[in-house]
Amino acid sequence: MKNQLSVLLVVSNEEKQILQCLKTIQFANEIVIILDKCTDNSESIARKFTNKIFKGSWEIEGDRRNFGINQCSREWILEIDADERVSPALQKEIKYIINNTDRDFFLIDVNNYVGSKLVKYGWGAYFGKSSYPGLFKKKIKIWGNERVHPRLKFLTEKRGKLKNYISHYYCKSLSDMILKLDKYSSARALDLKEKNINESLLKNLRRIFSRFWKCYILRKGYKEKEMGFFIAIMASLYPIISYIKSKDFHD
Repeated sequence: MKNQLSVLLVVSNEEKQILQCLKTIQFANEIVIILDKCTDNSESIARKFTNKIFKGSWEIEGDRRNFGINQCSREWILEIDADERVSPALQKEIKYIINNTDRDFFLIDVNNYVGSKLVKYGWGAYFGKSSYPGLFKKKIKIWGNERVHPRLKFLTEKRGKLKNYISHYYCKSLSDMILKLDKYSSARALDLKEKNINESLLKNLRRIFSRFWKCYILRKGYKEKEMGFFIAIMASLYPIISYIKSKDFHD
């Protein structure tokens, strides 16, 4: 009997993105959608593709993702976001892999877009993603309890990597990227405060240079010219802005 696939889609007011995403995941045996604090038309659009929809309100990203994983009933899970698209080539590869592998989870490389422009290099260091472990067997992937960029725990080391890319429409514009930096750093600041994480100004100042180096040099952001420099700046500012914001919260 062939293995089957659940696609898990976590959504928060994504009416402008979700339809195009859903069109690319109809190859799955099951689509599970988690609606987090949705007030737009995301639900009505989603119901045209699946009835397995769960609504709620989660402050912790890891909690809502673990909840979603638990709602999936098939042997394998593909976890994506509303701003991502699964190409026909990737669909075909996934269907083959889940029935012809001894691995338990797979990394998927990401093609990130700013607007309609493909920006191939420079992502990572907590800003955008160059790859992620998006295809996995049920019950082997656990998200941590952070608000943003939760840590991941795998109950196996049997990892593989897919050949085809997933398309990620990360930002509409440079302004949108700045808004994401503000949102992510505020969430990270709350984690620092609530978990009483002991960090220092000096440590985060050093991260400005290490994150910039990672994005612009090691991940070849320089190939993207001005855009690559901008991404590296955003990644390098994320830790220090989060740290400073954490000092502004009061009990």
